[in-house]
Amino acid sequence: MIGPYVGRVEQSIRTQPPGPRRRPPNGAAAAAVPGPGRAPGTDGTPASRLRPVAGPPSARPAAPRLRLPLRGRGDAQLYGRRRTGRPTRLTAVGTGVVAVLATLAVAGVDRLLFDGLGWLFGLGYLVVCFQLAVRVRYVDLLAAPISGPIAFALALVLLAPVSSSGVTAQVVSLATGLALRAGWLFTGTGLAALIVLARFIAQRRIQRSR
Repeated sequence: MIGPYVGRVEQSIRTQPPGPRRRPPNGAAAAAVPGPGRAPGTDGTPASRLRPVAGPPSARPAAPRLRLPLRGRGDAQLYGRRRTGRPTRLTAVGTGVVAVLATLAVAGVDRLLFDGLGWLFGLGYLVVCFQLAVRVRYVDLLAAPISGPIAFALALVLLAPVSSSGVTAQVVSLATGLALRAGWLFTGTGLAALIVLARFIAQRRIQRSR
């Protein structure tokens, strides 16, 4: 009974073709779990397929942001800051210069057209006072209501018609011109003072709110 069985086993071993045994496809058995002594990439798995574990977003280094200089009109570098539509602010000296030049220009046009200083001079003075009060800097607010009357009086001295020459005639002409045009003088000066006061109060409220 045992003899034939042993003979069959020997015959099957002899008839088996020589060569390496078949391995499972894709190396599934070898790449299952790396052993404790194996390093990553040595167990048959390509190193390119190993993906590092992504950390939390806060641990990742932030990419540096490059701020390029922006160029506005006139090739002015703004360096990331956009130019607003606010008017150009005047200093105390600039306010005085603008007040004198603008008032003299208006008085000259009125004298050339109407041979005197009338309503055109008064309206021009109102416009000048308004612009000075709006464009003066916050630290030089008092320059607006002060520069206006000085420019008004200077225009009367230089361009107002005088009946006779002499210092006394100039003083009398100035006093007469101020008395006749007191309405324009007070209106323009009062307008500048109100605008300056409103700007002062608004700025103080902004500072307190901060």
